[in-house]
Amino acid sequence: MKYIGEKNYKHGAKEKLGVLITNLGTPDKPNKKFLKLYLKEFLSDPRVIEIPKFFWQLILRGIILNIRPKKVAKLYKSIWTNDGAPLLATLRKQKMNIKKNLKKKINLEIEIAMRYGNPSIECGLNILRNKKCRRILIFPLYPQYCAATTGSTFDATTNVLKKWRWIPELRFINGYSDHPIYIKAISESIKKNWKKNGKSQKIIFSYHGIPKKYLLKGDPYYCYCQKTTRLVAEKMKLKKSDYITTFQSRFGPEEWLTPYTDKTLEKLPKKGIKKIHILSPGFSSDCLETIEELNQENRKIFLSAGGQKYHYVPCLNNDYLHIKLLINLILKHIKGWSENNS
Repeated sequence: MKYIGEKNYKHGAKEKLGVLITNLGTPDKPNKKFLKLYLKEFLSDPRVIEIPKFFWQLILRGIILNIRPKKVAKLYKSIWTNDGAPLLATLRKQKMNIKKNLKKKINLEIEIAMRYGNPSIECGLNILRNKKCRRILIFPLYPQYCAATTGSTFDATTNVLKKWRWIPELRFINGYSDHPIYIKAISESIKKNWKKNGKSQKIIFSYHGIPKKYLLKGDPYYCYCQKTTRLVAEKMKLKKSDYITTFQSRFGPEEWLTPYTDKTLEKLPKKGIKKIHILSPGFSSDCLETIEELNQENRKIFLSAGGQKYHYVPCLNNDYLHIKLLINLILKHIKGWSENNS
């Protein structure tokens, strides 16, 4: 193993604090070529697909990567903006807003990265390393811990650091599903939509799904999702009949966490529930799964089944309370470091 050393190190140079804020990822461009590269990286992660590697790679390379990229590229094209992928554009704005507000309190080096695609976690860590950051906080923007997202980010981080000769002090935020500011921010986003569109018969809390077997093997994600919904309901003084927790974005033939969002939306109008608000608290920023799947595809499902009013509540994105939450979490997790660094 060849370990990476540091150039131009000066003895006694002031050490800095670094924060690497991460999210899931996006292709560089919304076309088949870049979707194939992105999906290959994403679906080759053993945290995401827990199937024996040799068997899965045969399916992935022989079938999925020859069919799915073209289909998914069309979906990405439908949400692409002048600033590129919405998820990355929002992450850049979040970094800017956090940095601007933190300048008043403490000097930090802040970088962003994607677990899959660009800018990569390796790129972000190398930038912080070159800026002489000896203490680094890794901050994945997943409110509810899941091995396939948060756990995978930890894997990617350590895979980079194990190549370094000088390992920095490391701290890692593994979730914030019950943080008071997070719960308040979600609640306020619903109330804001109510004020604009009026209340509906039911609120749908739709979280990204995972295979049910992951839950049975000990992944706590399902429990964190249920807790977030419960705390928001308590904060808003909702009755149990006012809301439901569902799971979206399933992939493949096996059973995933239930109830499924799309199947639930098909059934609600038949039960007399024709006016709903729907949101996805598990996403910190709007992306393909919220803009296209939840706000477009699932809207059609509900209205085609007899629904009348479908109001999508956007993710927290760059909302004031969301930025306040992210800053609060950063300051909390660098406590002790900042004092030693002053």
